[in-house]
Amino acid sequence: MEIGSHDSAAASTDGFKVIVPAHPLISHWVSVLRDQDTPSHAFRNAMGELGRLLMYEATRDWLPTTVREIQSPMGPAVVESINHMEPIIIVPILRAGLALAEHVTSVLPSTRTFHLGMARDERTLQPSVYLNKLPNRFPEGCHILLMDPMLATGGTVTAAVDLLKYHGAEITQIRIISAVVAPPALKKLHRKFPGICVYTGAMDQNVNEKGFIVPGLGDAGDRSYGT
Repeated sequence: MEIGSHDSAAASTDGFKVIVPAHPLISHWVSVLRDQDTPSHAFRNAMGELGRLLMYEATRDWLPTTVREIQSPMGPAVVESINHMEPIIIVPILRAGLALAEHVTSVLPSTRTFHLGMARDERTLQPSVYLNKLPNRFPEGCHILLMDPMLATGGTVTAAVDLLKYHGAEITQIRIISAVVAPPALKKLHRKFPGICVYTGAMDQNVNEKGFIVPGLGDAGDRSYGT
């Protein structure tokens, strides 16, 4: 399992990567999220800003492009632009994933969003699906950004990836974006989906008996929506 910055990380032998981009703005927004005194509206905004930056990093070498000739006001020009024949799809895991995905369309306005609602049982820590708005089958060649702010035990995110695969997605079509991750989730992802890539703002080392990352940032959904 490879963990590093964009500049230093290389693919492990099975292709699994965890990228923590080395960028001061990413560190800043993570610090805002960690602070227990950050009010709900500021927390939600920080989550959205972090999601936007991580989405930028996750698509750096991954977006489909096409080369074409256009006419500028001063003459012809050969340009490279996003290839809309290969759809870019956002799948936020509700409800906290909505905050993480809130600003991504400001960078990629042509994305399509499919919502996936999952809840974790506080006693067993096992996930259940309460909303599935995924397509019957994902378009061939599409690129999927699965957005889940906290990867703690890994139960929710691995169940979500299983659902994406059930609906026709290949592991190479999926990248995961998260605010904070912890080793139990990464180990579970690595074991089940060795070729997947994770982009995150921070990696903490501990998960407590209630399944929360320590120090983490608390309950991302409650803090995003003040409930």
